[in-house]
Amino acid sequence: MNAPLAGIKVIDWTHVLAGPACAYYLGQLGAEVIKVERPGRGDAMRHRGGSDQAQASAGISTAFQTQGAGKRYLAVDVADPDGHEVFTRLLCTADVLVENHRPATLERLNLTERHTRATNPRLIHCAMTGYGRDNPMSNAPAYDVNIQAISGLMALTGTSDTGPIRTGAPIIDYATGLTGALGVMSALMARSQNGEGSFVDVSMLETAFTLMSSTITDFRLTGTPPQPRGNAANSRSPSAGTFPCWEGYISLGVNEDAQFHALAHAIGQAAWLRNPQFATPQSRDAHREALVEKLSAILLTKSAADWEDILLSAGVPCARVRTLADALDLPPAVDRGFATRGPAGFTGLPFNVDTAVSNRGPSDMGTDSRSVLNELGYDEADISKLMKKRIVG
Repeated sequence: MNAPLAGIKVIDWTHVLAGPACAYYLGQLGAEVIKVERPGRGDAMRHRGGSDQAQASAGISTAFQTQGAGKRYLAVDVADPDGHEVFTRLLCTADVLVENHRPATLERLNLTERHTRATNPRLIHCAMTGYGRDNPMSNAPAYDVNIQAISGLMALTGTSDTGPIRTGAPIIDYATGLTGALGVMSALMARSQNGEGSFVDVSMLETAFTLMSSTITDFRLTGTPPQPRGNAANSRSPSAGTFPCWEGYISLGVNEDAQFHALAHAIGQAAWLRNPQFATPQSRDAHREALVEKLSAILLTKSAADWEDILLSAGVPCARVRTLADALDLPPAVDRGFATRGPAGFTGLPFNVDTAVSNRGPSDMGTDSRSVLNELGYDEADISKLMKKRIVG
């Protein structure tokens, strides 16, 4: 089947997680992706991340592999004049450049969006940085954990007793990757209408803010500072949140009056619906401590697995807390194949599209250097000379 981005060439000049993920998502939509790395060094993520130290030592860590499949690999020293020429030729053939270098680095290399789009006016230049352009922090380095801290997200996670807690996975990196891919798709749509390239300025901080949109709106409109709520639901409903059971934990999403009615009947407490303290949403909110105490005591009488079966059968929004291994065995995960539907069986996009997916796995640095340079017009003598000088690897 025809992929949405068939015929689109993406230059992936990125490192770590967010940038490579953005290019990976574009590749899953059918784009040809060429990853550019520095010879002898490569993407730093090749050597860190994941629990398999042997793979990391070999330059193919699991964290690198996650967004490394489906790409071709070119190793070239862009800082060298001859390497810069290789990169410039590559830009002339490309539709999209994805990079996550600091603006000062781009200025030094004459590869800012001003330079790249002068080279190729139809180019979509997607820049991914911690804080975006045109502000005093534009050149500040940032990783996922830094953005979680500075954005206010970490201060909302945990409780007053635990203090700030980072989320268990690098969600800002991958959300930023999706943000970048959305920006590139939007720019490609605009180019199809006006024939012109454009600059996509992606900020990790703004991505984090987007993930907290309703929290930010509440704060801006009411002036009430948000507080860490632990496992309590953002809805602030006393019958929503995560509760311990006889075995395991159950997460309840009981926010609406009809849902509370279903919950009360399912747990054998229909009398609550006639109790003035619990009969209406307003009375439940006024007596939340009493309701939480009674509900918690009842949930402790069965396992989370038993409660999940009972409550889902009654139409109550709930889920027991699972490990990752358990979650990946869920029917939606297995039947839809998220963990294996990407290139070479890696994780896929969070939606299904009727497209063919590359089956190419992650490669060693420079695997495709020779073939890419051939396509750019370099003959074998030129390539051998560049490789001998270690400008190309």
